[in-house]
Amino acid sequence: MKKDFSKMNGAEKAAYLLLCLGEETTSQVFRELSDEEVRWISNYMRGVEHVPADLARQVVDHFRRTQEEYAGLFVNGSDFMNNALTSTGDKARIESLLEELNSEFDGKPLETISMMEPRMVADLLKNEHPQTVALILSTQKAEHTSNVLGFMEDDFRSDVVYRIARIEKVSPEVIRQIEDALQREIGGFVKKDQHHVGGLDKVVEILTRMERRMEQNILAGIEEVDAETAEKIRNLLVTFEDMVEIDNRGMQKILREVKNETLTLALKTAPETIRDKIFQNISERAADMIMEDLEALGPVRLSDVEKAQQSIVKIALRLEEEGQVVMPKGSQDTLV
Repeated sequence: MKKDFSKMNGAEKAAYLLLCLGEETTSQVFRELSDEEVRWISNYMRGVEHVPADLARQVVDHFRRTQEEYAGLFVNGSDFMNNALTSTGDKARIESLLEELNSEFDGKPLETISMMEPRMVADLLKNEHPQTVALILSTQKAEHTSNVLGFMEDDFRSDVVYRIARIEKVSPEVIRQIEDALQREIGGFVKKDQHHVGGLDKVVEILTRMERRMEQNILAGIEEVDAETAEKIRNLLVTFEDMVEIDNRGMQKILREVKNETLTLALKTAPETIRDKIFQNISERAADMIMEDLEALGPVRLSDVEKAQQSIVKIALRLEEEGQVVMPKGSQDTLV
């Protein structure tokens, strides 16, 4: 299917630009990006086998225009300020200045939201549009957001989480409008620099702090609207490597439903920890056969390996829904 440049988001445009520039340039760019940015761009690179000439031209032209428009120096002012003050060496002066500067942000709407009881925040936002609620909650810490969502109706909650997942960047003007609306409700002044909010990683942070039942209900609601986004969230919530935390009995139930060829492909890039876990829960003969198949397995697409891994994770999640296994839930969940 032909790509429509006008409908591509920033990460997708960046992916096609880097594909045009080559592997060496891409590796240099990736060194300067965060893990989240690399993962986001890489997701759009997977499966691309051909970049049409007209699309390549549009991507490169867009980059040149953007480069001219945003020529200059980009910095993180807060980090720069903190590092510069810390380097002066006068501890008492540093603490005094930082306390004074940071106190300027007290009492502002989004900060006030962060200090309110979750039930009060939910009540304050219950009549707002889901997109407005999503923007507000995506500026909060994941734990606070998950607690606020717990006091919302199921359908509304799923809608809000889905919208958080779809947020990439928000313009200062939109943030200003939201803060002006909050100011009328809770008072205070507004902060102008909170643009980077939401996204899939934010949703994962939120969901890992919620009860599994509520998490599943939210994902089911999102799936009805956008199955692809729901799938992306699930893939980030539980990875193939996370399965090392499943107990042996649960692992054995999962592996009974996995074909040998799928398991072999999934183990192609798997770390030793998950390999050892799996080999502990199959027969010695089966383990030997898989090891032989792995040694004989030639180069394969990374996307095929990841597809095999996710197919096993899906089996595990289904068995969890049936109550047959207990899945790990990130660093927030401890099995006892």
